[in-house]
Amino acid sequence: MHEFLQQLINGFSLGAIYALIALGYSMVYGLLKFINFAHGDVLMVGAFAGYYAAPLATRIFPDPWMVTAAVILAAMIVCALLGVLIERLAYRPLRNQPKLAVLITSIGVSLLLSYGGQILFGVNQKAFPDLLPPIRFSLGAGVSISGNHLLVMAVTLVLLFALREIVLRTRFGLALRALSQNRDAAALMGVNSNVVIAMTFALGSALAGAAGVLYAMNIHSIEPLMGTLPGIKAFVAAVLGGIGSLPGAAVGGVLLGLSECLLGGSFLSSYRDAIAFGILIIILLLRPSGLFGSTATEKV
Repeated sequence: MHEFLQQLINGFSLGAIYALIALGYSMVYGLLKFINFAHGDVLMVGAFAGYYAAPLATRIFPDPWMVTAAVILAAMIVCALLGVLIERLAYRPLRNQPKLAVLITSIGVSLLLSYGGQILFGVNQKAFPDLLPPIRFSLGAGVSISGNHLLVMAVTLVLLFALREIVLRTRFGLALRALSQNRDAAALMGVNSNVVIAMTFALGSALAGAAGVLYAMNIHSIEPLMGTLPGIKAFVAAVLGGIGSLPGAAVGGVLLGLSECLLGGSFLSSYRDAIAFGILIIILLLRPSGLFGSTATEKV
């Protein structure tokens, strides 16, 4: 039982990271109806931004929790700017082109970021600094939770609540929802689609930047290809919850993290990475729209 409870905590922590990444996939898909496969590599850039920001933050702030907050904020800012740059240079010129052209471009941007990162940062792994002291809190019955796991869950909850408030209670959120429903009607009502789309990329990329730092703090190392596997798994989480649904992306990320840790902690540990892709196949066969997705009837 204590092993099950420990894997449950690990699953919630891992699922929270997947949820942050999956939100970026769902936001872009809900607005533009295409998958930004470069999103996982934005996570990698966020991890490296945190890596280089950590020494400066350590000199400025005396408290490790303040240092961690500053590093996460710096990674979010860098990734938000990167998201705007990617949208402006790679995706905006193709906005009226077939979706296949944009899809291929997103794969090209992903390769550019990952292999450009090898040129810029080097091909070798780098040890990510320990921003927090190695503390663990005992929950009894042989179950404990680390400070990093608590940080992941707390940051994810704060960012999810902030995103919910932005989408539901701000003018940008209103414009985002209007644009996702009918772009032409929203334009007639005065919504600047270029600004809304750029801000959406900035917001989704900022969440990926925060996820990059949290992910690096848990695996304790970074390298330029580190964003590929979590990016694909987060895409599975978005499909599981219902691509385009923000609550679905959050729930899908948590469910994927739980299933990966619970099943990976059993005799299926050798197939841990394959679990996500097995879930994707099952969802596409049984419920292609996902748990929170809806099917739309098109008139021909």
